[in-house]
Amino acid sequence: MPEINIIVTKASGEQVEFSTDKLKDSLRKSGADNRTIDFILEEIKKNLYEGITTKKIYKLAFSLLKKESNSYAARYKLKTAIMELGPSGFPFEKFFASLLAYKGYKTQVGVMVEGHCVRHEIDVIAEKGNEYIMVECKYHNINGIACDVKIPLYIQSRFKDVEFNWKKLPNHKNKNHQGWLVTNTKFTEDAIQYGQCMGLNMIGWSFPISENLKSMIDDSGLYPITCLTTITKYEKQLLLDKKIVLCKEICNKVSILKVANIPESRYANILKEAQSLINV
Repeated sequence: MPEINIIVTKASGEQVEFSTDKLKDSLRKSGADNRTIDFILEEIKKNLYEGITTKKIYKLAFSLLKKESNSYAARYKLKTAIMELGPSGFPFEKFFASLLAYKGYKTQVGVMVEGHCVRHEIDVIAEKGNEYIMVECKYHNINGIACDVKIPLYIQSRFKDVEFNWKKLPNHKNKNHQGWLVTNTKFTEDAIQYGQCMGLNMIGWSFPISENLKSMIDDSGLYPITCLTTITKYEKQLLLDKKIVLCKEICNKVSILKVANIPESRYANILKEAQSLINV
């Protein structure tokens, strides 16, 4: 399919040229086969107009994918699903801790730590070998928001206060202390420049090019329950309130759906979707 010269409007208000390749890539990552991808591209091509929002394009692609396969649609809506982990940031913190645990880290969520000057509540503390990491998660439930330079400035100052005390601990003598900032959206250029200058490890939805949030999720197969199309938004919130965040948790014990008052007659369909989603 040739490139189309149409300007689209992103959630931030920025206007860019429509990219067939980007849309095709996102459809391919959903697991859709070539026939499905070609069909959806042709349908979207018919509905394009100057200035169309990326949100409308996404909604159309999602609805077409859902007709083909729930698991295709579930993977395609991953970014939106992460934004549905709110309204509080705790599910996102637990979710990211799970991604680190998949990589072999021992993790703790919501830990009070003494700094040199004041106490801090750290979103996630992760440890593996001689690595000892303070992770701060900046969760957003609205598309188009970026972490500006004030965020890494603040996180770096907190990290240095905590690191000062960590270095005094006898079992931390040979530890490599790291500060991490993780967001489900993106960073401004100034934020990235500051983080790189100060050695703050920063992970955004598509930053850096490798080992970004999206690639970490796809590589691990640890998809959030908010991806599922077989349960309602209200049911998802009930599950999140009970700290059930991962599709894997449903696959391991489907009876946990009881906490959301979901009838057993629906368990099989939900389990089927959850299993197809994580078995990429």
